[in-house]
Amino acid sequence: MLLIRAIIRPEKKDDVLAELSNAGFNAATIVDVVGRGKQKGIRIGGMVYDEIPKVLILVAIENADREKVISTILATAKTGPEGTFGDGKIFVSSIDEVYTISKGTAGL
Repeated sequence: MLLIRAIIRPEKKDDVLAELSNAGFNAATIVDVVGRGKQKGIRIGGMVYDEIPKVLILVAIENADREKVISTILATAKTGPEGTFGDGKIFVSSIDEVYTISKGTAGL
């Protein structure tokens, strides 16, 4: 099992969630976050904005679904055909165990 963490632009949230759902991945956790990337925020005139609003989408999946989920997020979260700085990042981590609290069952 894998945990996909996608940090994306807030305006892309609905599109990414819709495309994940269309691809068969309905379950997700969504968190509003702030942060900055390699560019250390945005400089406008003399002001530096280093707490840029983003959305964190977490999706737990089976290993076999890795490429489908990643390609869906990449295609949907990118701004324009080439993408731009600040479009986000995707992190992939292994999950050792998952339990459903209500039933106490293991697995997704």
